[in-house]
Amino acid sequence: MKIGFSLPQFGSHAREGARIAQYAVELEQAGADSLWVGDRLVAATNPTVGYGGSDSIPAEFNSILDPFVLLGIAGAATERVRLGANVLIAPLYPPAQLARSLTTIDVVSQGRLIAGFGIGWSPEEYAASHVPFTQRGARLDETLDALDAMWTTDPAGYTGRFVTVPEHRRELQPVGRPPIHLAAFNPAALARVGRRGDGWLPVVPVPGPPGWGKQLLALRAIIDDAAVAAGRDPEAIETVLRVNVAAGTDLDQVAATIETVAADTGFDDFFIDLLYVSDSVDTMLDAALRLLARLRG
Repeated sequence: MKIGFSLPQFGSHAREGARIAQYAVELEQAGADSLWVGDRLVAATNPTVGYGGSDSIPAEFNSILDPFVLLGIAGAATERVRLGANVLIAPLYPPAQLARSLTTIDVVSQGRLIAGFGIGWSPEEYAASHVPFTQRGARLDETLDALDAMWTTDPAGYTGRFVTVPEHRRELQPVGRPPIHLAAFNPAALARVGRRGDGWLPVVPVPGPPGWGKQLLALRAIIDDAAVAAGRDPEAIETVLRVNVAAGTDLDQVAATIETVAADTGFDDFFIDLLYVSDSVDTMLDAALRLLARLRG
């Protein structure tokens, strides 16, 4: 089983940003397989849409470290772990800027980047980026097309309905085209993973509802069907599960949930977000090390 962890990025952890490299190195040395970042741009004071079905945004999102910078720091400090984003809100960024940042991370890390994308849920984040909130899915598709062009051709350019990149020289390319993983739960987004994604990024909540593994398999079937319809091999599409741990959750319950979901689904690649169960980098690292020992033992 592959086990990774989120980097300290939000809330009280963000105020200890000077320790990102140390955290990454210690987890790599302990045997972690991957390190991950998320993407929040602003935490609106009066959100039109709340987080996770609520009418508010967690206080932890009031303090944010930049995901691209964090991946660059972790990439420079480590040698082996994969470096993933779950997820970057791709439509917020001009594709040329996105390609430059991700290419830099991939070159610095010698090809360890997993580019995870989603469309987000916050109208205020789109407003802050001067990007329309509507037709986010179509904008994501064109962003992926533009990235493919910039990561495979030189000169490169792209013209779409929502996204345009003027033709330009692009001699520096990633070490290998970074795999693109997509967050998806509704049928249209799941079908997009099957048509064009290199991986799927579902969520495992802890605590969570019983039978979650069976629900994940049902969603994965939509991906597989779309892949076959597009002439692709479903087996080539990875699944990396994000484990969202609620405040106050015992670490034994986290480990038991991962083991149960792995047994029920056959999925074997997880990363654990400890944001809500730790208030410092020290307690976050301690929890991560204990989970690694339990899951490896």
